[in-house]
Amino acid sequence: MVKRTLVHISDLHIGRDAKTDDAVRALCERILAADVDDILLTGDVTNRGRHVELAAFERMFAPLADRLLVVPGNHDRAGKDVASALMPGGRVQAELRNGLFVVRLDSTAPHNRSLIDSHGAMTPRDVAAVNEAVSSAPPGALVVLMLHHHVLPLPEDHWGERLASFLGLPNAAELDLGRELVDGLLGRCDLVLHGHRHRASEVALPSSGRRTLHVLNAGSTPELGRARAIEHAAGSIASMDWIDVQRVGGLGTARPLFAGGQEDVATLSNAA
Repeated sequence: MVKRTLVHISDLHIGRDAKTDDAVRALCERILAADVDDILLTGDVTNRGRHVELAAFERMFAPLADRLLVVPGNHDRAGKDVASALMPGGRVQAELRNGLFVVRLDSTAPHNRSLIDSHGAMTPRDVAAVNEAVSSAPPGALVVLMLHHHVLPLPEDHWGERLASFLGLPNAAELDLGRELVDGLLGRCDLVLHGHRHRASEVALPSSGRRTLHVLNAGSTPELGRARAIEHAAGSIASMDWIDVQRVGGLGTARPLFAGGQEDVATLSNAA
């Protein structure tokens, strides 16, 4: 049985500052050395949606380009709006590769041109398109949905988001129809991968069958100094662990999650 590995990264914010860019370069080197099969990047690739930031991303990831799948985040819609360069085509796309059936959903929208309006958008048509795509997954493939915005409630990242929530603004809220989407994927999908929240999190949702749906937030990979690695074979998850990378600002390396290093990871209950 052939085992393959995917790495989930997110919220790179290339162009934010020199330390962040250095951390992303170190991340690329670490992933290249790990010789993984697939890299799933769930948005906020750039910090302000500038062409110069997109060009820097393309240079950094050039050695990994054939292993990379990307969806845009709200920051990628700012500035010159590079979202369509990161994910050309429709809002929902699917492909089979290396034992993975990956469905990509662009959860951004025109309102994300304003950095203040950071919340995502998902319509009934998007949900129907995702469900249709998942239904076409071949037997024996690990089924993955990747998008930027969170589908279940998560704690706010900073005081601005807490204030927005207090005022009833949508800025920090999960996607509308997020729970509906998740409920429809139970028993048919293995992974929902997203970013947006900068602290990593995990929710495991069992179904009536044997298939558990894992909803995983990568957090901001350069800030956390680690990326989640998932080993899979024959359509099943074999293991989940972390690849350690030097943290931004020289704070040292993060310990693996399953070695007890959970200081940056929120594990949420099924009732989230």
